[in-house]
Amino acid sequence: MPRYGDVRRVAGGAYLFGLVAACLSGAVCGDHCSPISDTTIMASAGAHCSHVNHVSTQLPYAITAAACSAVCYVITGLAQAVLGSRASLVTSLVLLVVAIVLELAVLGVIRARTRAKTSGDAA
Repeated sequence: MPRYGDVRRVAGGAYLFGLVAACLSGAVCGDHCSPISDTTIMASAGAHCSHVNHVSTQLPYAITAAACSAVCYVITGLAQAVLGSRASLVTSLVLLVVAIVLELAVLGVIRARTRAKTSGDAA
C-alpha cells in the first residue's frame, strides 16, 4: 500500500492534489454515466421513470462536465510544466479563474443553442 510520502515523491508533490482531483472527478462522472450505479438506479426509481431514459438524460451533463474538467487539467498540467517551481498560489488562483470562465463559456454556448432550438420549435 503506497504511503503519502511515496506518492508525493512519484508525483512531485505539487501534482498530488491534481491527481486526487482527477481521480475523484472521474469517479463522480463514472457514477453518473453508469447504468448499474446504485445512485442512478435509486434516482430513476425515485422519479418513477424508465431507468434507460434516466441514464440517457444524465449523459450529456456528465460528459460536458468531464470534458471541461479534462481541458482544465491539461491547461493546469501545461502551466505546471512551464512554470515548474515558480508556480505559486497566484498561479493556482489564475488557473481557477480560467476554469470558471471556461465552464461559463461552455454553459453560455449550450444555453444559446438550446434557446435557438426552442424558439425554432415554437415558430
